Amino acid sequence: MSVIDNTLDKEENERRQAFRIDMEKELVDIVWADSDGNECRKKIACLDFSRGGLKVDCDCEIAGKTPVTIIFKAANPNSQKLFGQVVRCIKQDNGWFEVAIQLTDLP
Repeated sequence: MSVIDNTLDKEENERRQAFRIDMEKELVDIVWADSDGNECRKKIACLDFSRGGLKVDCDCEIAGKTPVTIIFKAANPNSQKLFGQVVRCIKQDNGWFEVAIQLTDLP
């Protein structure tokens, strides 16, 4: 195994062991721009949250690499905003989409 392979395996293992929270379908707001530049906003179920990102259940497709803003408890004046990018969007058998979002530092 090369040094590069070993480093990638170590990073993957650390990511998988990272702190995770089962959000139990807690609702979060997400905001993104569609392909025409229009702002889209949805209140959707967050399925999983970790140090590196989150997985949400959405009724519409969001294209890969789309920047998104995630807002926890949007109605609360102390709401928390996080910024991310869609890494994958997979259509489920029920017609909804499982969207994986990687967190970033950039607004």
